[in-house]
Amino acid sequence: MHQLPTVTPFFADKQQLLSEILGRYPNYGQRSALMPLLWEVQRAERHVSEARVAEIAEILGLHATEVKGAMSFYGTYHEHPVGRYHLQVCRTLSCALAGADEMADFLEDELDLVNGETDAEGRFSLQFVECLGSCGTAPVLQVNDTYFERVSRSRCRALVDAMRRDALPEPTRERGGDNEAAEPAVATEGGAT
Repeated sequence: MHQLPTVTPFFADKQQLLSEILGRYPNYGQRSALMPLLWEVQRAERHVSEARVAEIAEILGLHATEVKGAMSFYGTYHEHPVGRYHLQVCRTLSCALAGADEMADFLEDELDLVNGETDAEGRFSLQFVECLGSCGTAPVLQVNDTYFERVSRSRCRALVDAMRRDALPEPTRERGGDNEAAEPAVATEGGAT
């Protein structure tokens, strides 16, 4: 007789974390914990499996289809494992006009992947996404949870090379219009700055 493997519940040994997440919401609003519970699983396992969907549904008193409905609405959640470096290329208008299509083509060629694929080693996965909310610093490449802004072809190549060495650099902030680091305005004659 062949015995199927069982899956240890994700939150079985994380009762303190589970209590902390559920404690953020009143008893009548426990279903609001859906997103943070999905996030914890996704962060640890790089996807949310059917078993985890069922576990979260049971914890929150939901149907599995309700959990999957939330997952399908948000591109953040993955039903299948993604690579250690999950690359998301913003393909909306601002990023497309700034070179996102060329960046996507480069990544497809360089990594030998197409949208939605993960390489055989599980190192890289590629996904084209809708707006990442950083239109002023287009084109944007999100690697896991980190934004890389104004990604030129040379910067993209350097990022891929660094990831191949498991040495992802810290992102540089490229916010257009920010003036926190700018020199203070100097008053001119007549009091104008």
